Amino acid sequence: MYFSHFGLKQPPFKITPNTEFFFSGGNRGAVLDALVYAIKNGEGIVKVVGEVGSGKTMLCRMLQTMLPSNIEQIYLANPSVAPEDVLHAIAFELQLKLPNNADKLKVMQALQSHLLTRHVAGKQVVIFVEEAQGMPLATLEEIRLLSNLETKHDKLLQIVLFGQPELDVNLNQTNIRQLRERITHSFYLSPFKPKEIGDYLIFRLRAAGYYGPHLFTDKAIQKISNAAEGLVRRVNILADKSMLAAFADNVYQITPKHVNAAIADSEFGAEAAKKKTKKQAVFGLIGAVVLGLLVGFGFKYWQQNDLQSRFFPEQLPEIAPQKDLTLPPLLEPTAQPDAKPNENTALAVEATPLTSTENTVVVTEATAAVLAPATAPVTPQLAPASDAALQTPAASIPLAPIANVPVEVPPIVADANVAQTSAAQISGTGATDDLLQARIDLTKGWLNTQSRDTVTIQLMGVADEWELKKYLNYLSQQIELDNIYVYRTKVNNQPFLTVLYGTFADRQLANEALQKLPAKLRQNRPHLRTVGGILDETNKNQ
Repeated sequence: MYFSHFGLKQPPFKITPNTEFFFSGGNRGAVLDALVYAIKNGEGIVKVVGEVGSGKTMLCRMLQTMLPSNIEQIYLANPSVAPEDVLHAIAFELQLKLPNNADKLKVMQALQSHLLTRHVAGKQVVIFVEEAQGMPLATLEEIRLLSNLETKHDKLLQIVLFGQPELDVNLNQTNIRQLRERITHSFYLSPFKPKEIGDYLIFRLRAAGYYGPHLFTDKAIQKISNAAEGLVRRVNILADKSMLAAFADNVYQITPKHVNAAIADSEFGAEAAKKKTKKQAVFGLIGAVVLGLLVGFGFKYWQQNDLQSRFFPEQLPEIAPQKDLTLPPLLEPTAQPDAKPNENTALAVEATPLTSTENTVVVTEATAAVLAPATAPVTPQLAPASDAALQTPAASIPLAPIANVPVEVPPIVADANVAQTSAAQISGTGATDDLLQARIDLTKGWLNTQSRDTVTIQLMGVADEWELKKYLNYLSQQIELDNIYVYRTKVNNQPFLTVLYGTFADRQLANEALQKLPAKLRQNRPHLRTVGGILDETNKNQ
């Protein structure tokens, strides 16, 4: 429904596994390579575990396409197979002709004979078991017995188990430990991180024929990541519904508003909201209980201390008795009681007696007034400073202004042999116009002279021509100007400019060159294009 609105050729987020949309990020590519290696080298039983919707089926489909032709494949999609029927199921997948009512022993002999024939012919046989966590333990044990079929040097049968985390729980049981010991490689498909989800979304959009900038904002990606919990199937569901919501709003970018609508329309979204509400209620209850306990303990502590201070005063710190307390006289008179006071001096001493309780000493204030002689010299008074003077610092050191010294940063060069662009090409408005038009004219001839299978790297696309002129100036300092191509097209019926880099005979060479691009250029998520695809795009938009 929204394909033409966003310029897509096919649905980008179908949940049905399609190997054309396999995303090697999130460690999926590394796991795939390791699985191919393990099967080619006959490494016994291999296990792959991941949550529901983590991409196990897609990985299995990719594995089937990447194995060489000398490896015969058996795919068991139904885990609910009884122990006595699993050998018949495998024989059926291998298209073995068995006699009617063949018992378990005869089926095993037929399987061994077939596997030996394949081994002599230089072929291998591998069994892919999906949803292995739902397979009865007795059936798993029957499959383990098949791993005993071997020659002096090689196993006759490879087994790969795909399952959810419950598979590990089953394998940890004591009665299945023999199978667990036969597992030589174990892989776990971890959920995608927010950055990996952003890369995944733009990868699927590109694979579906989209050429513009990222449709999902950073906040929208974060919301999808939180709601999907990193699971690929949930990401696909939310992305599809978010794009439908944006199409209904007649906009070309997916925002948190559209993601919220998608979450509300999804089963796991409502479930996550219930879990969040329940978790908040539980934490609120725990917080209330903890707060109540703290208040209760605090009250009990205060009550105990209050009772102690009332009824057990002997446990309080002792205060020295009054007899040990000596206070110096406020003023010692030197004259006898009969002596006359000095004419110029008057002495007045007033003291109140000390009062004491059992454990407390109270000392009242003693006052003394000494009258200065009338002939005493007068102390000079300083004039009060003004408010402005008080606000002025004691010392001011003028600071010389710091000169703006320009710092020249050398341009980042991707390769030592990169040809430098002349100053006339990267300065001035007229020069930028000439540079852009020159690259567009050169690209037309370049497209017409290349094979349709020629591969190039799309660096970016932009609708603003002035922004592209400035970008070309910067770009010409990072990579070779002669390998930069620009062509005009349309996205959503609006003029659009696309920047390409390099001419490569195949995807491997182009991918190696992409990895060597400067980090700043790789931030725009460049991807591979074929000349045939570019020609079809330009012819369609003419």
